[in-house]
Amino acid sequence: MAAATWLTLVLFALLLLSVKPLGSYIASVMNGEDSLAVRLGAPLENAIYRFAGIDARREMAWPQYAIAVLVFSALGVLVVYLMQRLQGWLPLNPQFLANVSADSAFNTAISFVTNTNWQGYAGESTLSYFTQMSALAVQNFVSAATGMAVAIALIRGLVRHGVATIGNFWVDLLRGTLYVLLPLSLLLAIALAATGVIQNFDAYKEVQIVESLTQLTSTQATQTLPMGPVASQEAIKELGTNGGGFMNANSAHPFENPNAISNFLEMFAILLIPFALTYTFGKLAGDTRQGWAVLIAMLLLLGSMLMLAEYSEQQGNPVLTQLGADQSSSSTQGGGNMEGKEVRFGAGTSALFATLTTGTSTGAVNSMHDSFTPLGGLAPLVMMQLGEVAPGGVGTGLYCMLLFAILAVFISGLMIGRTPEYLGKKIEAFDMKMVSIAVLVTPLLVLVGTAIAVMTEAGRAGVANPGAHGFTEILYAFTSAGNNNGSAFAGLSANTLFYNTALAVVMWLGRFWVIVPVLAIAGSLAAKKRAPVTSGTLPTYGPLFVVLLVGVVLLLGLLTYVPVLALGPIVEHLMMIG
Repeated sequence: MAAATWLTLVLFALLLLSVKPLGSYIASVMNGEDSLAVRLGAPLENAIYRFAGIDARREMAWPQYAIAVLVFSALGVLVVYLMQRLQGWLPLNPQFLANVSADSAFNTAISFVTNTNWQGYAGESTLSYFTQMSALAVQNFVSAATGMAVAIALIRGLVRHGVATIGNFWVDLLRGTLYVLLPLSLLLAIALAATGVIQNFDAYKEVQIVESLTQLTSTQATQTLPMGPVASQEAIKELGTNGGGFMNANSAHPFENPNAISNFLEMFAILLIPFALTYTFGKLAGDTRQGWAVLIAMLLLLGSMLMLAEYSEQQGNPVLTQLGADQSSSSTQGGGNMEGKEVRFGAGTSALFATLTTGTSTGAVNSMHDSFTPLGGLAPLVMMQLGEVAPGGVGTGLYCMLLFAILAVFISGLMIGRTPEYLGKKIEAFDMKMVSIAVLVTPLLVLVGTAIAVMTEAGRAGVANPGAHGFTEILYAFTSAGNNNGSAFAGLSANTLFYNTALAVVMWLGRFWVIVPVLAIAGSLAAKKRAPVTSGTLPTYGPLFVVLLVGVVLLLGLLTYVPVLALGPIVEHLMMIG
């Protein structure tokens, strides 16, 4: 417990120290301000504009921006789908893996384009190196950059006044990729490779197993070890809050995450950009206190669920204790509930990783969430159901939290009987309609999808654990898809026609039924004049606003799901202790 506590403190201390410098850098490059990075990258940036026929000086109104996002994403789905279906005839296929089935390829294409990275397949036995790099890794970059671009567009809407444009999507997309994601991924990939994460293009290797050969048949004497360019994929997987693993076991696989140092680097990378973007928001808004207020609200939400997960997993499973298992801190495995966890990480660090990866839209796992205690599994489930705003994914966390901020000032305006304002912009009927759509669409998708799955034979067929736990597995799958997270309880057989199709639809709508209203709000706010600050204006940077913001997230996020949580992890916990 002490080791996990110190690790958490060090992790968050380093993250907080990085917020201001990285946040300032992102604000600078996304605005195209003169800097060393922009001067070095300008020739390549301008060459790409010329090649693609893009006028970087021409800005877009919000409908044009939204159409560009949708068209680009739809083309991404088509390209990723075709690469999977044709990979048997494409290069860099060391095992000559077969083409992926139509429904699995459809699900995977939408999954990676929407930054969800839900995986119903085993990566090392399903996808070639070429598909992993040219299809999935490319989407890891551009889907994260798309989220960042939408967040920057919303900030412009809040900052600008009396204009009809919110920026140029193609410029925002390129700058986010070229100046932020690429250099950080290069640095992290080198660091991960130094810790032991593999990076090669070798054929898969047949190796002699360690077990005594006298106990095995000749066919069991060897094992196939997958190879591949893992470190480079792992870097953007975490930095882009993507989460799709090169291997089926994701970050629990020793080739992806071999030791405590690589584990720490991956956790740091998961939170790095989402935290920094809050400072980017404050700097672009001309008041860094606004960004710090948003970050504090995120930390309060994240910290509460982190404590629940840590406590639940460190206490262990009472059923195993009754059976004589030693789950104390003096045990050889370090104590706590070690089922489904790697000994090299332990229960505490696994709970930390699970909370961070679901607090963001990452979805990477270094342990199996399905084997957590009921309340330990409740924590990552709730982190997603809050809307993944604590701190959320690259860009997505910030713009979703700003939606809750707009909703918070609207509620406060109703309480005191005046027109609500946020950063000098009056929040009116159209803005609240768009906020309502964006905030309520995800619970609608999750709850309706879960209901359909438990009511149909095709949905129930994937459940191997009937009862409360099986229900939680289904709920977790649709929560993960609707919130574009991608992690899974892993006990659900989801690589079926029903789940591949249903989850793909939920992922697509969960992504773009939020993005389009966000861009509509940005356009609406950009066209408004700035309202003067008066004695009745609510300060949106003080403790009162932080408490109000956290309360609104909890009321709209957590309370919406309380009935289904009671049917799943809560009743399972009561059954366990009973």
